[in-house]
Amino acid sequence: MSQIDWNDFQKVDIRVGTITEVHDFPKAKKPAFRLVVDFGQEIGTLKSSAQITDLYDRDSLPGKQVIAVINFPPRQIGPVMSQCLVTGFHDQNGAVVLAVPDAHVPDGTRLC
Repeated sequence: MSQIDWNDFQKVDIRVGTITEVHDFPKAKKPAFRLVVDFGQEIGTLKSSAQITDLYDRDSLPGKQVIAVINFPPRQIGPVMSQCLVTGFHDQNGAVVLAVPDAHVPDGTRLC
């Protein structure tokens, strides 16, 4: 695995945000939700497509804080323009487990 230095790490803007809206995404190639995530006053809300339907349902997600990369260029995913990458890990079955803080922190807080 290649190594990066501190300056490389600093280029990736990883923030915490709260999911405020969850919509079905029937046009996605793989099952997914369309998310709206609030990153606080400075950044505002960003949209994302997340393939997390195996372990999460629509009703369990609003209010959940997630960790996301917010400085990738927007990416067109079907009819949705994804503005951030909500992060997670694949479990032993390939389902995505969201990366979340274990205590509440203010929306928009940068990973340190």
